[in-house]
Amino acid sequence: ILVSEIMLQQTQVDRVVPKYREFLRRYPTVKALARARTAELRRIWYPLGYNVRPLRLRRIAQRALRDYGGRITDSYDGLLATDGIGRYTAGAVLSFAYEQDAPLVDTNVARLLSRYFGVRGDPRRGAAQRRLWALAESVIPRGKGYAINQAMMDFGATVCTARAPKCPTCALRRTCRSFPLNGPAA
Repeated sequence: ILVSEIMLQQTQVDRVVPKYREFLRRYPTVKALARARTAELRRIWYPLGYNVRPLRLRRIAQRALRDYGGRITDSYDGLLATDGIGRYTAGAVLSFAYEQDAPLVDTNVARLLSRYFGVRGDPRRGAAQRRLWALAESVIPRGKGYAINQAMMDFGATVCTARAPKCPTCALRRTCRSFPLNGPAA
């Protein structure tokens, strides 16, 4: 999960998939990644770009060996204290790898929550960002973080899309704050 999340930062899925498979074949364990040589990491990572990312992954693996018995930590604070892991990645690791009820807000989730709850402003900063994170946390039913986070990401990517939202057929339209703004012909 961590490898895929780091690889997908600023990189399209279709470019990541073959490199993800190659990376996991070469480094199937935290220990193998922690021992990786810089030149080899960069060679396997090419052409994904942002070439600091594989080195960060190696540092994360080294820290996991040193501080967590060879496991990626399942602590939110521990993840955030790790170089290269921000709020979204921490939430994704906790939700998808450890099935904890951790919120996450990516572009699709931010768009969905913003429209549904009528949150105004830039979702990447300030009051709007704080509100979206609070909403993302509040909509997770106990024990269902994995499912709800996957559902929100998928719904934002396929129904509540950026350019052509499917408002007229959306199952949430009756309670969505943005539906009247988009209108039934949207």
